[in-house]
Formats: sequence, C-alpha cells, structure tokens
Amino acid sequence: MIVKLRSLFLVGAMTAASAAGGETTRSILSFNELEGWAADDHGAALSVFLNTCSDLNDPDWRALCGVARTYEADAARSFFELFFRPVLVEDGQDALFTGYFEPELQGSRTRTDRFKYPIYKMPPEARSDGPWLSRREILSGDAMAGRGLEIAWVDDPVELFFLQIQGSGRIRLPDGSTLRVGYGGANGHPYRSIGAELIRQGLLGAHEVSAQMIRAWVRKNPEAGAELLFHNPSYVFFREVTRVAPELGPLGAMNRSVTKMRSIAADPTYTPLGAPVWIEKDGKTPMRRLMIAQDTGAAIKGAQRADIFFGTGDAAGQAAGHLKDPGRMVLLLPIQRAYALIPDEY
Repeated sequence: MIVKLRSLFLVGAMTAASAAGGETTRSILSFNELEGWAADDHGAALSVFLNTCSDLNDPDWRALCGVARTYEADAARSFFELFFRPVLVEDGQDALFTGYFEPELQGSRTRTDRFKYPIYKMPPEARSDGPWLSRREILSGDAMAGRGLEIAWVDDPVELFFLQIQGSGRIRLPDGSTLRVGYGGANGHPYRSIGAELIRQGLLGAHEVSAQMIRAWVRKNPEAGAELLFHNPSYVFFREVTRVAPELGPLGAMNRSVTKMRSIAADPTYTPLGAPVWIEKDGKTPMRRLMIAQDTGAAIKGAQRADIFFGTGDAAGQAAGHLKDPGRMVLLLPIQRAYALIPDEY
C-alpha cells in the first residue's frame, strides 16, 4: 500500500478536533435521498469502478464486478441502483473534504546549474525499524553523496518539499518528456507540520494557512524558509514508476491509477477500498458526484473524511490546495452487505 503524506501540513495547522463523539452509526438511505443523484454521469463513475473492482477479494464484490462489465455507460445508473444501497456512516465527527493532486516539477536526469536538488531513492540502511537520519541530516550531510541514489534533479527545493507531501508526481524533462515518481519509503521520523509552526510563531494566521501561502512565505524569506522546512524531520524517498501510461493518473493505495475528480482517498476503517462513494460537498463550489474510494492518506481519518483527486499540474494544485469544505459522504455497498451492517429493524 502506498502511504500518502499529503494534507498533513493542512491538518496539522488546523485546531485539533476532538475524538469521535460516540460509536459508529450506520443507516440505509434511498437513492432519492442523495441530492443531485439523477443528474450525475454514472457512466463515468462505472468506468472508474471497473478500474479496480477486479482487485476486490470478497465474493459479493467479485460478483458485482463481473456484472458491472456487462453494463454500458448509459445503463450505469441502473446498475448502481439495482445492486447497491446507500449507507450513511457516521462517527461523531463533522464531514471534511480536502483535495490532493499530482505535482509536476521541472527537472533533469543529470545535475546542472539549474537542476541541482536531488530526488533520492531510498538507501538500504534507511529501511530499518527505527528512525534513520532526519531531513536536516540528509540534506546537510554527506550520507547520500556518491551513491548513485539520485533519480533526477529539480530546480526548486520548495516544490520538492511539497512533492514529498503529495507522495507522487511527474518530472518534466528538458526534452519535453516526463518521468513519474512514486512513494518509495521514508526515514521513520514523524511528520511535523510547517503550517502549524508558522502559526505558532505568529507569522501566519490559522485562516491563512494553505499550500500556496506556505510556498509564498518560504520564497519571500529564503533563509528562514529553509530553516522552516527543516522543522519537519520526516523525509520521503521515491521510486521511478514506469508501468503507468503518461495519460493516466498516479498510482493510489490499490496500486492502480486514480482518476481526476472521480477518485477519492478515504479511511479504509469505514470505507472499503474500491467502493463507490456518493459525495455531497458544500462550500463555494458545491459538488454532487459519485466517486470511487481508491486511495488512502495519513491525514484521512474518519467515516466522513475524504480527499478528492484533482489531477496533475499547477491548476490542479491550486484547486486542491484551497479545498476545505463540509458536506456529506454516503457509501454504496452491495445490498446484502449493507443490510448486514445495520440494526434488525431494517
């Protein structure tokens, strides 16, 4: 499973939420209770469901995957309504939607005057059970020197830091081609939020913290900004991903490509990976859409917590970085599985 670090800087900067207010509750809804259900493109959701449903091991899911392959896009709504039931799962915490994306950095396979910040593969000794060197020690010392661990070099240390938060990305090479990198491991140190540190020092208000604001502050204050990045001792290593076509999204926790605006990261404690999830996101730009839970995240915890994949590049990053909205998410489960989870009165 690919561990994602995205959104930790944001969550760490937010006021700590209280623990779940009680036991988990589940209730079955009708499809008529899903706001905007009839207007969605169910065929697009079915296509994304088919990307990963063959990896589901339970017999009921495997059977539904087989049936799904017999449905054309224009009959997708009937498929979901015939074989699933909407289940609202609540754990006492308010719903929260955030966004993530696949960054695209400018880089080179060889070091140059411009491209001088390395993306490293994981050294064997860092795979030990305990913590290895800290971020400061890795970047300021010579432990990585002369070992051929560099996958590529990029031109911006701030973007490289955020690449580590996202856990995967693309590197645009000088000849116009790209290489893709994915999470390859970490140094074993806990993540410390640089957003929270900016707030603690009184340099940003809690309402101001976003990826864009952090980038701007670090670049405006290069010496203090470099020290701020060292505040987070966690360091992520990468691996080159070669088997995913360039037009597809990065690999999620199911080791399959995620899809722009149709894949979410969710908490597998409450939401089975591969399951359809109806999203009712409020805020400035409301969203009513059927998505598929195909990813996880270290900061994505709770029955009503989801991270929406916005795609690749700067525009996706801008949109994802500003998202922090309330709403509701409703899990779609196979009929027998849904009724088995709820009280006898159903």
